[in-house]
Amino acid sequence: MVTKTNTSSPTISVFRIAILIVVIPLLISCSNDDDDDELLGNWVDRSIFDGTPRSGAFYFTIGNKGYMGTGYDGDDRLTDVWEYDMEGNFWSQLVSFPGTPRSSAVGFTVNGNGYVGLGYDGDNELRDFYRLNISANTWDVLSDFGGSARRGALAFNSTTNGYVGTGFDGDNDKKDFWRYEPSNDSWTELVGFGGNKRRDGTTFTIDNNVYLGTGVSNGLNLTDFWVFNLDSETWSPLLDLDDDDDYSIVRNNAVGFAVGDKGYISTGAFSTTGGTVSTWEYNPSTDLWEEKTEYEGIVRQGAIGFYNGSRAFVGLGRSGTLYLDDNREFFPNQEEDEDD
Repeated sequence: MVTKTNTSSPTISVFRIAILIVVIPLLISCSNDDDDDELLGNWVDRSIFDGTPRSGAFYFTIGNKGYMGTGYDGDDRLTDVWEYDMEGNFWSQLVSFPGTPRSSAVGFTVNGNGYVGLGYDGDNELRDFYRLNISANTWDVLSDFGGSARRGALAFNSTTNGYVGTGFDGDNDKKDFWRYEPSNDSWTELVGFGGNKRRDGTTFTIDNNVYLGTGVSNGLNLTDFWVFNLDSETWSPLLDLDDDDDYSIVRNNAVGFAVGDKGYISTGAFSTTGGTVSTWEYNPSTDLWEEKTEYEGIVRQGAIGFYNGSRAFVGLGRSGTLYLDDNREFFPNQEEDEDD
């Protein structure tokens, strides 16, 4: 008779146990590392817009107040104008825009006044311009924009002048830029922008530099990224928005804003039907991007954004045929809290 013996060695069993003791903490450690790698940034609900939900409104910021108006609600183009108080967290209606009801207009601010123009009335692109006197709550008619009528343009400002460019004129996407001088109500064409034609692009301003990117032309979202120095009025190319395979910044109809020394791009559309809530942070000192926590509302395009250098708010817009009226403040260095 052959007797079977146990070939398992006590030493081997102890070795296996030792492996488990070492591996399990490593797995837990890896899980904790994953948690540590969660995206930073927190979106906090603020006062819902009091007026009609819409997309394609103009917007600009003066101090601790944001201003927006016009736009499209799915049925009509609008003329109402609103002020958002960042400190008090409430909305107030101002005197209505005096021009033709429109969407896709632009706005900028110089010396405490707002400037609004261009856009689309449902049939035609527009080139008229107006000034909102904030203290008097009145509008003044200004000289027409120096370039062709258009919609989906970009606008920004220095302390003394406004700048307007790009957009779609009904036949062609544009890449020209113009300087507006409030002191004499005049427009002057600038030269030197080497980027692509576009409509529905994005800008944000940090100190005396304006960063420009995104947008669409001939059905394609654009990847080039540029900086405009407000002192020298010169353009310089930066790394493309798709320079890194991990980036997914390219889009149109997004919102750009700045907090401190960083810039941000959030929401927008990847295509005519697909929207996004992804948010990316730009570091001018490295010319690199880092992904942040997604906008906590539903996907949208044609939103508005208020920012004054230390605070930033994003809201409204549309998701498909749904027009929105929510509003959120972004804290880029906080951990996400889904309950606030």
